[in-house]
Amino acid sequence: MSSTSRRALVTGATAGIGLEFARQLAARGNDLVLVARDTARLDATAKELQASYSVEVEVLTADLTDPAQLTLVEERVADRSRPVDLLVNNAGFGLRHGFLDNPIEVEQAQQDVLVRAVLRLTHAALGGMVERGRGGVINVSSVAAFFPRGTYSAAKAWVNSFSEWAHQEYADRGVTVMALCPGFVKTEFHQRLGVDRDSSAPRFLWLEPDRLVRDALADFDRGRALSIPSKRYRVIVTTSRLVPRRALHRLQSLGRK
Repeated sequence: MSSTSRRALVTGATAGIGLEFARQLAARGNDLVLVARDTARLDATAKELQASYSVEVEVLTADLTDPAQLTLVEERVADRSRPVDLLVNNAGFGLRHGFLDNPIEVEQAQQDVLVRAVLRLTHAALGGMVERGRGGVINVSSVAAFFPRGTYSAAKAWVNSFSEWAHQEYADRGVTVMALCPGFVKTEFHQRLGVDRDSSAPRFLWLEPDRLVRDALADFDRGRALSIPSKRYRVIVTTSRLVPRRALHRLQSLGRK
C-alpha cells in the first residue's frame, strides 16, 4: 500500500515528527485527520496545511491518557463511512526522572500513550483496512527499544514486537504495519523534558525531522516492517544485537554514575 492514500490520521500532529508527517503526507495529496491535546495549535496547523497543500484537514482534540477521549479517536479511526487509509501513531512523551522518582500515575500515563493508545488505535484501524484490502499503520517507536533503558525503552520494545507481528499477520491482506525507530531528532521532545540538547548526545547523532520522515515514508512504500533512519543508527542497532545483554545492562548502570 502506497502512502499516497486518500486519508491519513496522525496523532501528536502539532509538533516534531508528527507535524512533519502531516506536512509530507499533505504534500503527497492525502487528506488529514490531526489529533493532539492543544486545540489552538491544531486549528493553526490545519489552516497552514489547507492553505499550503489544498487538502481537507479535520482536527480532533484528545488527550490519549484519558480513556473516554481515546475512545473518540478510536471511533474516528474505525468509521467506515470516512475511512482512514493510513494511521500514524506518533503521540508520546518521555520522563526525565528514574522509575522510582516518578509517581506511578505519571509512569502509567506514559504507558497509556505509548502502549495502550497504539494497541487500541491499531485495532480500530485494521478492521476496515483488512476489509478493504489496503491500508497501513506507522507506529513511531525508538532506537531506545533496542537498549535496556527503563520503562520508555520497554514500551518501545513492545511497539516494535507488536508492529513486526502485525506486519507479518496482515501483509498478505494488503495492509502494511511498520515500526519507525528514530534516535535523537531535532524536535521539542527534549525541550519538554527540560534536557539540554547539546549535553544529551553528540551532534552527529541528531537527525532532521524532514529527512527522517521522508526516509520513513520511502521504507513504508517499500513495504518494510521496520525503519531505522540513517546508516549511523543502523550500525548502532546492529551492534546492540551483537553485544550480550549483560554488557548492555552494565553500560547502562555506568551511565548513571
